[in-house]
Amino acid sequence: MKAPFCIAMLAVLVTGSAFAQNAPQTSTRKVDGTDNVYIFRYGGHQAMFVVTPQGVIATDPISYLRPAKPYIDAIKAVTDKPIKYVIYSHHHYDHIAGGQPFKDLGATFIAHRRTRERLLELKKQKSLLADVVMPDQVVDDRKSITLGGTTLELNYVGRNHSDNSLVMRLPKQKLVFVVDFAPIEQVQFRNIPDNASPLEYIDSLKKLASLDWERMIPGHPYAGGRLGTKKDVEDDIAYMEDLSAEVKKAADAGTCFDTAMKDVKLPKYAKWANYETGLPANVERFCYWWARGY
Repeated sequence: MKAPFCIAMLAVLVTGSAFAQNAPQTSTRKVDGTDNVYIFRYGGHQAMFVVTPQGVIATDPISYLRPAKPYIDAIKAVTDKPIKYVIYSHHHYDHIAGGQPFKDLGATFIAHRRTRERLLELKKQKSLLADVVMPDQVVDDRKSITLGGTTLELNYVGRNHSDNSLVMRLPKQKLVFVVDFAPIEQVQFRNIPDNASPLEYIDSLKKLASLDWERMIPGHPYAGGRLGTKKDVEDDIAYMEDLSAEVKKAADAGTCFDTAMKDVKLPKYAKWANYETGLPANVERFCYWWARGY
């Protein structure tokens, strides 16, 4: 299966690339206003880890085609407590590859049920990366993990960038960790691959916005590396709805695909990252929906 490989490579090139070029390869920072929540950045990817008196809850290994040791070392630099859990955001290799060293340390892996199904299919095809760990536990719609007095809530909000993305919410800290489907001041990724329905995508963003949180840790360092807000998600919803409406007009006029990809413009979002390069591909995805029905 080539899709995870392609998505992984392109995500590195497109998302947060400008930030990554001007920063060290790795960095760790505590989230302001918290006692135990950290962001580990590895190139253009980010993961969250939470330190408790009984151990660490880590997220995405983000070690695709590179060693996981820097991430593990970053955790060890903060605490000597064991890594008890690793939570996958979704099944794409650029976020979940590199987990085996965490497993070797005794971590329990958790993911959405469909993540496990996809990885089992890759394993059956003998194409699963050797350092990708199969989840030990799975989530359907919601699951909570409590460790050392900290609760992490795992929420499935529907199909979007994948059909198995989890929103990880820390209720006490009013933080969420959200990967790939809610970019900050950036158009959606290319032609929104691995997506069954762009309208379901919009609905998932609305469900994300409806959860109780104040700040969002993204899976890539968008907009200079800042955390996201509810307004950022509301802006994503507005962009997707504006895009959908304009492409529907083009489909009704019979100008999908090539003409629409050249002519549809959304100047309101022209300052967003990847607008010039990404908008035509975003238009293409909605053309499939409004002109072809899929």
